[in-house]
Amino acid sequence: MTLPYSNSTSGRSAMDDIRKTIQAFGCSKFAPMEDFVAGKVIIQFEYRGRMVQVEASAKGYAAAWLRANPYTNRMRKTKIEYERAALEKGQIAVWSILRDWIKGQLTAIETGILSFEAAFLGQILLPTGETVIERVTSQGLLAAPKEEQP
Repeated sequence: MTLPYSNSTSGRSAMDDIRKTIQAFGCSKFAPMEDFVAGKVIIQFEYRGRMVQVEASAKGYAAAWLRANPYTNRMRKTKIEYERAALEKGQIAVWSILRDWIKGQLTAIETGILSFEAAFLGQILLPTGETVIERVTSQGLLAAPKEEQP
């Protein structure tokens, strides 16, 4: 099975789609950002006074892509070139992933499946500048998942 979004080509146009979607939903602010060192995309938006911050890791996507498509010596690229190409795939894919995820969450809200808070609870920004999930994780409020039994 191929990794979803591995053939994405939209990249930056997905960012425009995100802007249009959240604006149509009634959001009042929108700020996309790329952290080149951390290799991630960060999107912030505001809905009825609630700030939301959503992140996606291009490096994480690239690592998953490399696991699904390991390098071999028979390739025409060096390993470094291959890894660089994987990161480029990740940088394109994360925009499409975020577009589809945000659109799905907003559609769930619009159709009454979820409340805004339920859809974006982990990504709501607290006055401290951290997200709810960052606070929950740092304080150990959520039990670790149980190990699967064979």
